Amino acid sequence: MEPQSQNLKTAPFLTLGRFHISEDYGFLLPNPLRELPGHYSPWMEIANRLPQLIESRQLRAQVNEMPLLNCQFLTGYREWRLARLVLSFITMGYVWQDGETQPKEILPRNLALPFVEVSRNLGLPPILVHSDLVLANWATRNPGGPLEIRNLDTIISFPGGESLRGFILVTVLVEKAAVPGIKALVQAVNAILQSSPDSLLQALQRLRVSIQDITGALGQMHDYVDPDIFYAVIRIFLSGEEEQSCFHQLGVTALSCHLSFS
Repeated sequence: MEPQSQNLKTAPFLTLGRFHISEDYGFLLPNPLRELPGHYSPWMEIANRLPQLIESRQLRAQVNEMPLLNCQFLTGYREWRLARLVLSFITMGYVWQDGETQPKEILPRNLALPFVEVSRNLGLPPILVHSDLVLANWATRNPGGPLEIRNLDTIISFPGGESLRGFILVTVLVEKAAVPGIKALVQAVNAILQSSPDSLLQALQRLRVSIQDITGALGQMHDYVDPDIFYAVIRIFLSGEEEQSCFHQLGVTALSCHLSFS
C-alpha cells in the first residue's frame, strides 16, 4: 500500500478547465447570447415581453398559442443556455402569473416538451435555477466597459423592475468577485499536491482578499433591491422545490411530461 504522500505527488494537477469553469468569469457564462436563431422567434417574442404579459395576465394565453418548436436547430452551448434561460423564465411566469395562491398546475406541451429537452441536454432540472437566473442572464451595455452594475443589463426579466435587475446583477458581481478565490482554491490544492507551503500560504491570502471582495459586492444588494418588492413580487417567481411552495405541494404536470418537483 503506497504512502499517502506518494499518492498526493502522483495525483493530477487541478485545473478550472477540467470543470468548464472560466479563468476570467468563474461560474458565469462568458458573453451570453441575447438572441436565438429566427426559428425560435416565438419564444423570444414572449420572453422579451414577459413582465408586461405577466402583469396584464396575458402570458398564459400567449403561450397557449405558441407553436411547438423542435430543438434540433439549436447549435452550440451558448444557444442551448439561452434557450434554457428563455424557457425557464416563461415556465415560471406561466405557473405564477396569477400569484402564489393560484399556480397553474398544467404546462402545455408546446412549452413543456422543449423545456424538458433543453434541460436534459444541459443536465439541469426542469425548473428555474441559479445557472439560468444569474449565470446566463447578464450582458454588458458597452462591451469594452467595466463589469459594473451601471454597465450591465439582464437578458430576460420578470416583474420587479429595478429591484429584480439589481438582485440579478449584484449576484453577477458577486460571482465575478469570486473568480480570484476560485483560482486561489485551485492553487491551494495544487500546493498541497506539490508540498509547497509558500504557494499554499499565498493561495490562502488571495482567498481572503477574494472573500472580502465578495462581501463588498454583496453589500450592494442594499442599494439596488427593495426588500418589500423582493418579497411581494420577485420571490414568487423564484419559488421552486422548497416545501412551502406550490411546486412542492402540487407538482406540475406537463401533459405527457410529468414535472414533479416534490
